Amino acid sequence: MNEEFIQALREIVKEKGISEDLIFNTIEDALVAAYKKNYAKQGATTQNVVVNMSRETGEIQVYSRKTVVDEVIDELNEISLEDAKEIDPRYELGEVVNIEVTPKKFGRVAAQAAKQVVIQRIKEEERRLVYNEFIEKECDIITGTIIRKDKSNVFVDLGKIEAVLGPNEQMQGEEYNFNERLKLYIVEVKNTTKGAQVIVSRTHPGLVKRLFELEVPEIYNGIVEIKSISREAGSRTKIAVYSNDEDVDPMGACVGPKGVRVQNIVDELRNEKIDIIKWSKLPDEYIANALSPAKVLDVTVDEDNKSARVVVGDNQLSLAIGKEGQNVRLAAKLTGWKIDIKSSSQVSE
Repeated sequence: MNEEFIQALREIVKEKGISEDLIFNTIEDALVAAYKKNYAKQGATTQNVVVNMSRETGEIQVYSRKTVVDEVIDELNEISLEDAKEIDPRYELGEVVNIEVTPKKFGRVAAQAAKQVVIQRIKEEERRLVYNEFIEKECDIITGTIIRKDKSNVFVDLGKIEAVLGPNEQMQGEEYNFNERLKLYIVEVKNTTKGAQVIVSRTHPGLVKRLFELEVPEIYNGIVEIKSISREAGSRTKIAVYSNDEDVDPMGACVGPKGVRVQNIVDELRNEKIDIIKWSKLPDEYIANALSPAKVLDVTVDEDNKSARVVVGDNQLSLAIGKEGQNVRLAAKLTGWKIDIKSSSQVSE
């Protein structure tokens, strides 16, 4: 070891934010193992050895620690009182004597051991820092670049780490092309033995919520609240909004001037349709709004079963139900109510 090594070590420690004492102590532990492996006598792995490494010069000293006893039974770890007093007359029974046993050619072995442990420690610390950075972004939105596909998975570069876009998190009909940038929702960050694993999504309702927060200042500032979202990714989303300021129209704020705000979100979601509806604390009003764009004539709610019977005009029935039942399905999911739709002629019959 030398002063250049110590200086380089200090720079790495500072850059990575690692504890200097932790690194030096780890190196000393590694040097103890290196000594026992390369220099200790056969069967001497139980020998009590310590290594001191100068924090200034890098000088290394290996000591065999021996306990002062009346009668020596274990020569590796014990020393007689008589021999101890020859080293220093002040030694008493039970005290520990440090006897230097630094091998002459220990420097090369020490350097290799130190290098390996420093590299390993730095890798561990980098993995920890990356995990800590991304765990704070869990349930948030991030922009990534597509770098490759592997079977049904798409891998996305997030800068310091690759994220996995699994098949269940991919929007139906959406193509993922190399080097394409897109916004993603961080569903989960796992801490594995190989470091952080980031799971991202294009189908999660949270992606729509975060996109609206980015595009609509009134939502970001808390004036307009997103009360609920129901989504069938790649096809259609319903979002219920409410204004805490009676002078602010929540739907108008989300649509934006000339529809530019919601259009930006639609473009990001590859033309996914978005119904923005006004939330209400009155169940009948909320359910009627949720069935937009259909016009509702009457809503009868059953509070006990949390179900509702909805009546629409004959010409609105197919619109209220939607293609393959999508509109009513999304409305039910949005409101949390079971919805049964009847046309006015069906009711009269």
